[in-house]
Amino acid sequence: MPEAPRVASSAHAPTDEAGREGGDRAPRARESIRRLPASKIREVADAASGLDGILAFWFGEPDLVTASFIRDAAKAALDAGDTFYHHNLGIAPLREALSDYLSRLHVPLGAAPVEASRIALASAGVNALMLAGQLLLGPGDRVVAVVPLWPNVTEIPRILGAQVVRIGLHVDARKQRWSLDIDRLFAAITPGTRAVIVNSPNNPTGWLMPREQMAALLAHCRRIGCWVISDEAYERLVFDGTTLAPSMLDIADPDDRLIVANTFSKAWQMTGWRLGWLVLPEALVPDLAKLVEFNTSCAPGFVQQAALVALRDGEPVVRAFVEQLRVRRDALLAALRDTPRVRVAKPEGAMYAFFSVEGVKDSLALAKDLVRAERLGLAPGMAFGDEGEGYLRWCFAKPVQALGEGVARLRRHLLGLGR
Repeated sequence: MPEAPRVASSAHAPTDEAGREGGDRAPRARESIRRLPASKIREVADAASGLDGILAFWFGEPDLVTASFIRDAAKAALDAGDTFYHHNLGIAPLREALSDYLSRLHVPLGAAPVEASRIALASAGVNALMLAGQLLLGPGDRVVAVVPLWPNVTEIPRILGAQVVRIGLHVDARKQRWSLDIDRLFAAITPGTRAVIVNSPNNPTGWLMPREQMAALLAHCRRIGCWVISDEAYERLVFDGTTLAPSMLDIADPDDRLIVANTFSKAWQMTGWRLGWLVLPEALVPDLAKLVEFNTSCAPGFVQQAALVALRDGEPVVRAFVEQLRVRRDALLAALRDTPRVRVAKPEGAMYAFFSVEGVKDSLALAKDLVRAERLGLAPGMAFGDEGEGYLRWCFAKPVQALGEGVARLRRHLLGLGR
């Protein structure tokens, strides 16, 4: 009788990238995915499970329900039977409407007209960023990112096998605003760098990249053949004498190595609708269409119909939201600056205050303590990378009264820790 084959113990068996072990058939994701950090913001939210009376400022989401005329457009599309597949790149009327919208915003500032042939719809802004990454990045590619940054943006390259070099913002003590050392960024974008990622207005800091820095960055990347991925999700949410953030579209040629990602989530309060878009060189569009096919096939038609109406009739909604955010930002800043141990730079855009707490070395622990002891939900700075340690992020897209009560809870907790 032949001897049965021996099965080696898997206790110390090597693991390959696919997650397989010698002789071990345990189901596992590939190793690089297993190493991805889980969301620290979600971890704090999970710590609040079962607790009552939470004041939640941890997610980047306004308290406003999407405007009724936008919701009505989706209902009408559903009632008309718009429940079928659509073109990978989006319905033609929405691509044309986005072309008109973007050209109206950016051509007066020096941009070339943004043709519909360069625009593609995506199933959320983060899906747009993933598609951009899939178009450009592969294993071993070098990516430079301006940080701190929403973690999804820096993890997408890692999912695709690229390595990420982080260049941190700093607080300009004189202006009390976030700032970028452009020379440090240029030093990191060396020949062979595949892409640089910039998010302005920035989540979590509210930093705006000045137009002159954008122009210098684009010129540097042209010289060395590096792509720019510009996440402009908050371009309409800006304050202090301007109505539109500087955009790479204002200074770029249509065939530059530039991909701009945006979303309907923020300006039109459509976070749950999951619809975004990309502007990219026309030569890349056929390959992008293939990627959309293999990811989601298409964005839902009834959601696209709602977005079409948002673009057509939504300017008053956007303007009112920005003014509301300005009032809320100013109220939160005043209260935080009157709180012991807190230091906060003025956010110029987006919907977040990113503030440091003197003596704090573990922002995740502090965020969990705040939610358990004070029922106050904030995002830990470490969720946005090591550069955010010692900070907390506060989404101020909430009523002024709630912001004031939240600061009172924060102050009470910090004073209690000092006793």
